[in-house]
Amino acid sequence: MIDSLLSAAGRIGDIKVRCDDDIVDRLNHQYTTFILVIFAIVVSTKQYVGDPIHCWCPAYFTDNHEDFTNKVCWVTNTYYLPYEQRVIPDVHEPRAHISYYQWVPSILLVQALMFYLPCMTWRFLNNRSGVDLNSIVESALMCQNTAFEESRDKTIRYIVRLLDRYFGAQKQRKKGRLARLKDQLGRNAFLVFSKRYGNFIVILYIIVKILYLINVVGQLFLLNAFLGTDYHLYGFQIVDKLIKDENIIVSSRFPRVTMCDFRIRQLGNIHNHTVQCVLPINMFNEVIYIFVWFWLVFVAIVTAVNMILWIFRCAFLIDQVRYVKNHLKALGKLDKKYDKKLLNKFVSDYMRQDGVFAMRLVSKNANNIVVAEVIVGLWENFLTMRPMLGGKEERDSEV
Repeated sequence: MIDSLLSAAGRIGDIKVRCDDDIVDRLNHQYTTFILVIFAIVVSTKQYVGDPIHCWCPAYFTDNHEDFTNKVCWVTNTYYLPYEQRVIPDVHEPRAHISYYQWVPSILLVQALMFYLPCMTWRFLNNRSGVDLNSIVESALMCQNTAFEESRDKTIRYIVRLLDRYFGAQKQRKKGRLARLKDQLGRNAFLVFSKRYGNFIVILYIIVKILYLINVVGQLFLLNAFLGTDYHLYGFQIVDKLIKDENIIVSSRFPRVTMCDFRIRQLGNIHNHTVQCVLPINMFNEVIYIFVWFWLVFVAIVTAVNMILWIFRCAFLIDQVRYVKNHLKALGKLDKKYDKKLLNKFVSDYMRQDGVFAMRLVSKNANNIVVAEVIVGLWENFLTMRPMLGGKEERDSEV
């Protein structure tokens, strides 16, 4: 078990870091996954190397009896009995057994996998979108780090060519009234999305953001079922204890001392035994899940804010035009008398939402100078193609 966990952690370290997302995505699928795998290794080490449970047995028990008691209580679960309750319940009375501690490493690994699933979904679908965003961002990083002007210009032209080819593939459609209506719905309401409408990658990315948010919030409530408690309120109760200056590392959720009922068959007779057990492993479990609660809440808040920001950036044409205009002005490609209608056409009909999104994603991983140079390259392409596009668009608009 430990070997498999260590090899899993090693493979995570060997995974090639991709650049087709932003820091908040990596906070979910990279940093959180790594933290959860490390926690799984820590708990597994304690379980399989140390003594996860130790029961206080009667004096007449031999060493073999004690070893048997420890093992049977570990695998058959224990139950918590507060010291205020002096009478041990009858063996036939129902008990709230603590059944999670054996499975903590597995649950942590499942949590790590769940954080990685939205990333896998994004990469799988993005690879089929028609444009390699990872290649574009990596090329932008090469431009940022190269000291050779010729290599930089060549790479910029490569990025422009990739994007222009993708924009050209989007244009293979008629611009009739129905198509224009769908364009408006896709641009302003996200009700229609497709590669043809220039918003496929944007909508896909927003959906993945939603998946990240559903995952992190859902895990808070799924852990309720696993731990058998109101785990989603755990952090608030910890804060309340801190305010009241109480011990935060003593909790009925992760009891250190529990009770265990078991039977021994001896010479045809069944003997019932109840022993008191110490669970040192729960000290690690409690500290881990206190940290996990605050980490999940932090990731949920950051992911929610980030998702809302991306929706606003991608939904409104005026914001997209402003973004492109600022980068064109930065390199002196727009003067005070620039044609606003032409710029709007460049953003809405040529780059479209996917193109502006690609530039924003590049800026999240590289510097804005590279982004400005790519946008200038696309702008020059657009101005070159405009005479040809103008006549065609006029004919198509009559359809």
